[in-house]
Amino acid sequence: EYADKSGKFDKAAEQDGVKVLIDSKAPLSIIGSEMDWLEVRSPSYVKFVFKNPSIKDTCGCGESFTV
Repeated sequence: EYADKSGKFDKAAEQDGVKVLIDSKAPLSIIGSEMDWLEVRSPSYVKFVFKNPSIKDTCGCGESFTV
Protein backbone atom coordinates (compact mmCIF):
# COMPACT_ATOMS: atom_id res chain seq x y z
CA GLU A 1 0.00 0.00 0.00
CA TYR A 2 1.35 3.42 -0.91
CA ALA A 3 0.85 6.43 1.38
CA ASP A 4 1.48 10.14 1.10
CA LYS A 5 1.06 10.91 4.82
CA SER A 6 2.74 9.35 7.84
CA GLY A 7 0.66 7.61 10.49
CA LYS A 8 1.18 8.39 14.17
CA PHE A 9 3.72 5.59 14.77
CA ASP A 10 5.12 5.17 11.24
CA LYS A 11 8.82 5.66 10.59
CA ALA A 12 10.34 7.55 7.68
CA ALA A 13 13.51 6.46 5.88
CA GLU A 14 15.22 8.48 3.17
CA GLN A 15 17.97 7.57 0.73
CA ASP A 16 19.12 9.30 -2.46
CA GLY A 17 16.30 11.83 -2.09
CA VAL A 18 13.57 9.17 -1.91
CA LYS A 19 11.44 9.12 1.25
CA VAL A 20 9.75 5.88 2.30
CA LEU A 21 7.17 5.56 5.08
CA ILE A 22 7.32 2.31 7.06
CA ASP A 23 4.20 1.11 8.87
CA SER A 24 4.81 0.68 12.60
CA LYS A 25 3.83 -3.02 12.36
CA ALA A 26 6.12 -3.80 9.41
CA PRO A 27 9.78 -3.63 10.57
CA LEU A 28 10.14 -7.26 11.69
CA SER A 29 8.70 -8.59 8.42
CA ILE A 30 10.88 -6.41 6.17
CA ILE A 31 14.29 -6.82 7.82
CA GLY A 32 16.88 -7.44 5.10
CA SER A 33 14.53 -6.35 2.30
CA GLU A 34 15.62 -4.37 -0.74
CA MET A 35 13.40 -2.02 -2.72
CA ASP A 36 14.19 -0.97 -6.29
CA TRP A 37 12.50 1.08 -9.04
CA LEU A 38 11.96 -0.76 -12.33
CA GLU A 39 11.34 1.03 -15.64
CA VAL A 40 10.44 -1.13 -18.64
CA ARG A 41 10.33 0.39 -22.14
CA SER A 42 8.29 -2.17 -24.05
CA PRO A 43 5.58 -2.55 -22.92
CA SER A 44 6.05 0.72 -21.05
CA TYR A 45 5.51 0.60 -17.29
CA VAL A 46 7.22 1.50 -14.02
CA LYS A 47 6.92 -0.13 -10.61
CA PHE A 48 8.63 -0.81 -7.31
CA VAL A 49 10.29 -4.21 -6.99
CA PHE A 50 10.79 -5.73 -3.55
CA LYS A 51 13.27 -8.47 -2.63
CA ASN A 52 12.70 -9.96 0.82
CA PRO A 53 14.90 -12.93 1.82
CA SER A 54 12.48 -13.80 4.67
CA ILE A 55 9.51 -14.59 2.40
CA LYS A 56 8.38 -18.21 2.73
CA ASP A 57 5.25 -18.05 0.53
CA THR A 58 3.34 -15.56 -1.65
CA CYS A 59 -0.22 -15.25 -2.86
CA GLY A 60 -1.09 -15.63 -6.55
CA CYS A 61 -1.41 -11.89 -7.17
CA GLY A 62 1.95 -10.99 -5.59
CA GLU A 63 0.42 -8.53 -3.09
CA SER A 64 0.73 -10.62 0.10
CA PHE A 65 3.46 -12.77 1.59
CA THR A 66 4.24 -14.99 4.57
CA VAL A 67 7.48 -14.79 6.56
